[in-house]
Amino acid sequence: MTRKPRIAIVGAGSLATSLAPALRDAGYTIAEIAGRGSSASHRRAQRLARAVGAQAVTLESAQLRAGLLWLCVPDREIRKAAASVTKLGKERVRFAFHASGALSSRELEPLRKVGIAVASVHPLMTFVAATRPPLAGVPFAVEGDSAAVRLARRIVRDLGGLSFRLSASRKAAYHAWATMTSPLLLAFLVTLEEAAAVAGLSRNDARRMSLPIVRQTLENYTRLGPGNSFSGPIIRGDVDTVARHLSVLRKHPLPRDVYVALAGSALRGLPVKNRKGLERLLNEARRRGYRTT
Repeated sequence: MTRKPRIAIVGAGSLATSLAPALRDAGYTIAEIAGRGSSASHRRAQRLARAVGAQAVTLESAQLRAGLLWLCVPDREIRKAAASVTKLGKERVRFAFHASGALSSRELEPLRKVGIAVASVHPLMTFVAATRPPLAGVPFAVEGDSAAVRLARRIVRDLGGLSFRLSASRKAAYHAWATMTSPLLLAFLVTLEEAAAVAGLSRNDARRMSLPIVRQTLENYTRLGPGNSFSGPIIRGDVDTVARHLSVLRKHPLPRDVYVALAGSALRGLPVKNRKGLERLLNEARRRGYRTT
């Protein structure tokens, strides 16, 4: 396909709300936005369709007058949506993508069986309500049929993103890593608030006061790499200070468990003095109550 295909998007959630305008701005025509049957879903589809000059439909009423079908639905709904599409008029559809990070293009097997080239195309970015993150510079993991992958990489390039090939067997591992980059990073920040509460700070104060050092740490990590960004008592091998930390957190198991896990990770992957002393201290902390759940 040498021309930019018309695109039909299934789904009107946070990902579709960022993706559809970005595609339009990159010169792609969005033909349809297909929502689910509920009134709330249809209202979201209507709002998004108006924003990108598309028609709002349900999957059952979609005309699919597009060369590319892009499924932006929850993982559990991908195969069902693909099967539903095979029952519709689909003569113009030549390609189909889904946006799951964990699942491979095999979820689109019902479409592949009727001659549609399929791929999984996952942007490594967080999409939540009331935000529209730019896609320029965002990595996209791409996997699937050769023709669909070629089209996906071209579209990602037009969006200003960076595509990379990923084998189907590595999708789950990739998504575990992707989950650590944002959802579990957020879980760590919530645990940080709980640790701050032990020091007498409110969650709002903890959030406000920790942001400067968190931002600087990320800046250092970006510019200097992890080893040259590492600071604090562990890099100094200060067993006494780490022991005081663990003692004060003894009655607060969640931040304590996270502290021990991250300190153990630091011993394995970062420059540390007095490694043996710190290892003995962490092993003792684990024996006294470090939990794995």
